[in-house]
Amino acid sequence: MSEKKKIMVVDDEEAIRVLYVDEFEDEGYDVIACSNGEEALEMFDKEKPDLVILDIAMPGMSGLEVLSKIKEKSPDTPVIMSTAYSHYKDDFYTYVADAYIVKSPDLTELKDKVKELLG
Repeated sequence: MSEKKKIMVVDDEEAIRVLYVDEFEDEGYDVIACSNGEEALEMFDKEKPDLVILDIAMPGMSGLEVLSKIKEKSPDTPVIMSTAYSHYKDDFYTYVADAYIVKSPDLTELKDKVKELLG
């Protein structure tokens, strides 16, 4: 059997982290949840996730800052930017991300994008 793919979820909202962990573990992934950018960068080095789902608007280090640091460390690791605000899609820095998803209670789009990026 092939090794499980590892997803890192970075979001300051606990309800979102819990939802994503439950949903993606049900889909057969290992999931690491982080509540802020500093924690995410620390865990990224330790865990070496196959994909990162990253909130943009977080206290402290923003998701855009985390995105640039992850891409510096590991340019090939896919990053999905996830936000409640669609206006970030026009931010130049989000172009570095592999995908951009506006948060929704329906996780179909997010799950499909994860499957696509992880092959």
